[in-house]
Amino acid sequence: MSGARKNPGARRLLRLGGLRLRLVVAFVLVAAFASLVTAALTYREARAGLLQRSQDRIVGDLRTLVNTTAPSIPFPPDQAALDATAHSIDKQGRTGGSIVIVVYRDLRGESGLRMDDIDIPASLRASVDNRTATVFQRFSHKGEVWLGVGVPITFATPENPSPSGVQVYLLAPMRAEAQDEAALVKAARAGAIPAVLFALIPAFLAAGGVLRPVRAIQHATRRLARGHLDTRLKVQGSSELADLARDFNHSAAALEQNVTQLRTMEARARGFAADVSHELRTPLAAMAAVTDLLDEDAAAGNVDEDTAAALRLISGETGKLTRLVDDLMEISRFDAGAAALHLDEFDMAEAVRRCLATRGWQDTVGLEVPPGIRLEADPRRLDVVLANLVQNALRHGAPPVGIRVDAERRADGAWVVLRVHDRGPGIAADRLDRVFERFYKADAARTRSEGSGLGMAITRENVLLHGGRIHAANRPDGGAEFTVELPQHPRQPQHPHEAPRDPA
Repeated sequence: MSGARKNPGARRLLRLGGLRLRLVVAFVLVAAFASLVTAALTYREARAGLLQRSQDRIVGDLRTLVNTTAPSIPFPPDQAALDATAHSIDKQGRTGGSIVIVVYRDLRGESGLRMDDIDIPASLRASVDNRTATVFQRFSHKGEVWLGVGVPITFATPENPSPSGVQVYLLAPMRAEAQDEAALVKAARAGAIPAVLFALIPAFLAAGGVLRPVRAIQHATRRLARGHLDTRLKVQGSSELADLARDFNHSAAALEQNVTQLRTMEARARGFAADVSHELRTPLAAMAAVTDLLDEDAAAGNVDEDTAAALRLISGETGKLTRLVDDLMEISRFDAGAAALHLDEFDMAEAVRRCLATRGWQDTVGLEVPPGIRLEADPRRLDVVLANLVQNALRHGAPPVGIRVDAERRADGAWVVLRVHDRGPGIAADRLDRVFERFYKADAARTRSEGSGLGMAITRENVLLHGGRIHAANRPDGGAEFTVELPQHPRQPQHPHEAPRDPA
């Protein structure tokens, strides 16, 4: 088992940490996306502006040089004239690394690199052939971006300028622009990364602002679950979390009101049962005394047979009513938290035999109680537990009824396990978890019984008071079995009027 599973606080921290992490990651992703989009748009606009200015400058300079040089070109030009024109334009333009090519029909003059290394793009040549205006085009050569500009020289006739057939081309590498573009990318990257990192600060602040009210609601919910029904949240603002806090306060107020009403009704019911039971004890004691005298007269033959039968019926019903009142008084003590343990250490074998002998069951119930098992418990309450379980097995089960006691050493200490079993029809599976309810009858056809209907409930309360557990099951070979698990050395309840709850 991991530490997070063992420690609920660790699980809560992991949940809160996970929510904080998700908020921070979402915030950072949004910031990163915004930075990326901003950097991309900035880069695109800056790159377009940079390339546009550069090519406008190159195109403008070339047109100026061509306009200046064109009047000195003889027509039709020969090879020497084309070479001279190309070198003149290249020298005046001072474009390092550029190539100037002057073309006239099949003749061409050039300056700069050899023509077998780079040539005029065919699409640029075709555009210049078909137009009388300056044409430019960017193209790639050996992984570099080049700008090609073509200027056709026309005859200067005002009415209709016509091409002379002489074309001037400039092929310029855009290395400086590529360097500027790389600098833009580097600047964008250098600006985006710190922006994302700085976004962590408002991300943590925003996550904390969201988690604080969530954590407050979580703490308030736990307090409410622990029974602090007066828990309320402080409402601030008009956000969704503030609306949630208001709803929580309304729900808590309604719950407190309902629980208060239920507790009041329950307290009244318990008080009524306790008061009625207390008031019935005195007349029942008088009735029991009278029925005892009448039973003696009936036994002595001083009354006729019909009267004797009536007296036996009254005596039996009076005894049942007395037991019911006693059980109601006992269950009322548990409800009021007034039941207390009076611990003593004793031998289990001796305690079981004494319980059976007192009720005349020593020849009816089989025993499996190893010697030497000692238990620290309240002898009177343990006697009630054992007597109720055996009586239930004898009344509703079938022989043989048996008792088995074992001592077990567990991780949480030493335990004594008491099992009472019979070979009767058992208990319906859908009723196993209800046999310890008050006034519950496992046999729906049994409308009346000799008991009060509280015996198993009192048994369970006595076991819980010792910090133990009790449960019912059906044996594989037939019959029901009730198992009582008691700590060998129980802890006294922290409050003398508060019984420990069932750990199961």
